[in-house]
Amino acid sequence: MKMYYDDDVNTDALKGKTIAVIGYGSQGRAQSRNMADSGANVIVGLRENGSSWNAAKEDGMNVKTIEDAAKEADIIHILLPDEIQEKVYNEQIAQYIEAGNTISFSHGYNIHFGLIKPDENVNIVMFAPKGPGSMVRRTYKEGFGIPGLVAVQQDATGDALQLALGMAKACGLTKAGVLETTFKEETETDLFGEQTVLCGGITELINAGFTTLVEAGYQPEIAYFETCHEVKLIVDLIYEKGFAGMWHDVSNTAEYGGLTRGKKIITDEAKEGMKTTLKQIQDGTFKKQWAEENATDGANLKEMRAAESQKEIEIVGERLRKACGLQKDD
Repeated sequence: MKMYYDDDVNTDALKGKTIAVIGYGSQGRAQSRNMADSGANVIVGLRENGSSWNAAKEDGMNVKTIEDAAKEADIIHILLPDEIQEKVYNEQIAQYIEAGNTISFSHGYNIHFGLIKPDENVNIVMFAPKGPGSMVRRTYKEGFGIPGLVAVQQDATGDALQLALGMAKACGLTKAGVLETTFKEETETDLFGEQTVLCGGITELINAGFTTLVEAGYQPEIAYFETCHEVKLIVDLIYEKGFAGMWHDVSNTAEYGGLTRGKKIITDEAKEGMKTTLKQIQDGTFKKQWAEENATDGANLKEMRAAESQKEIEIVGERLRKACGLQKDD
């Protein structure tokens, strides 16, 4: 394991360089502002008069079209959604890239799966905060940062790692620590975590617990509190103290019940499902399915979103969050 902190990083590699951040979503907004506040020469490349154009200008950023930003930049940091990066790169960025430029990302998807293929005479790097953009910005303003990853896929100039680390430091990540990885490792583990635990697994687990209690005759509001609302409390303990710290802070009854029953829920069958999911990420099955989904303008995804919104746990949860002052009307 190789970790980099503030004292390990010399930002001289960024001197005289112009960084174009392409995209101004959660990560684009946070990263571009952090780097600019750290003294880096940052421009933001956006669709002219698009939804983010005025927001970036109001934030005081130097905003240009994607094409003009790509022309001017030495480092092109692409923070667009995965599914549109290939098209934007090929149509609006690639023709302006010069030898010695650096193409940068915060997720390795398009490089690892060969959707974006820069020439051999440019650097390909990644620095990836391990948290949402709002947290990247908030912790930076508080004088700290969140952990991150750094990777070099292609080093054409001999200083690709220093450039990536310089940007990570400018974002505040090296205050918490940046772990060196590869595009392959970051992409495959990130997709696996999202699909099996962080997004797919946890929502299915919560809903299964909720429906089990409701079907047994318990009030849905009580079921929601016990299987969904308190998840954040437990996750926060794990985040801060690990499993052992969490077990220490809950009751002995909860600890005994969890340790003796947890494996009856997450069984070997569940682990086999995880192995299958990982294999489909590694062999390109998921990439193919996601490409096919985007070719239909997300038809299946839209249907699944609609179905999710109609689940009883969502209806009950929205009502309770409003009643408890946790959710405001739009």
